[in-house]
Amino acid sequence: MHTPAPLAVLGLVALATTAIVCGDTAGKLLTEAGVRPLFVAWSRFALAALLLAWSLGLRRSNLRDLLDWRLILRAALIVGGIGSIMTALRTEPIANVFGAFFIGPVVAYALSALLLRERVSWARTAMLALGFGGVLLVVRPGGEMGTGMLFALMAGGFYGSYLTATRWLAPFHPPSFLLASQLVIGAILLLPAGLAGIPASADLRIWTLLIVNSLASAFGNYLLVVVNRTTPATVSAPLIYFQLIAATLIGFLVFGDWPEPLALVGLAVIFASGLGGLALVPRSQTP
Repeated sequence: MHTPAPLAVLGLVALATTAIVCGDTAGKLLTEAGVRPLFVAWSRFALAALLLAWSLGLRRSNLRDLLDWRLILRAALIVGGIGSIMTALRTEPIANVFGAFFIGPVVAYALSALLLRERVSWARTAMLALGFGGVLLVVRPGGEMGTGMLFALMAGGFYGSYLTATRWLAPFHPPSFLLASQLVIGAILLLPAGLAGIPASADLRIWTLLIVNSLASAFGNYLLVVVNRTTPATVSAPLIYFQLIAATLIGFLVFGDWPEPLALVGLAVIFASGLGGLALVPRSQTP
């Protein structure tokens, strides 16, 4: 298997992460409007499953595959990640949440090396360590760290594990089925919380935000599945840091939030580590 050119991988990851940030921005707007975070998370899975599962190749003939414990584990990881980040976004600025969330690439890198035996290098490890230092500047453990930031760190841990599980299962299933499986299984896992959190009333704005929250995230995650099918997680993990650009800009444009100086330094350090990781990606690599 050959890794695509770094710029091609970067383009896909940048588009994917921007779409995911747009979905999470819609989710934050929903929670600020009083919609419960777990209902937002459930609606993301349920609406996307209803609209996309059939077109993604889910058929009666392969429904039995959804009982595969590996697919259920992968879906549970992304459910935990989305539920945690929706909870974090309820009280924290979006850029800060994504700064803490970027513990995920470190988790993905470590798990891919330990469990999937993917190759690592001292240089790439140093870049991720630099990124972890940036996360600490954003989170400031022991200082002004609130409950929302704890949920953001949890989301990053879940998401890094999910990225590793995606890389693990990518050789066995096409990207479309992997996405369809996480949407359907995720909707089922969150069904009790979703039903308990249905808003008493929902206007056109709420429904529009629910659709954006669902479809933008599904599109972004589909692109990441495509990337993980052809690119080792130890290569693609640092590129996820480009999500910070979208999170910072959209957070400012939509919510008027601009990171505090120390947090901004941390975000810059995280982004620099992503650039360093990109510079280490060879033109082709055989995992």
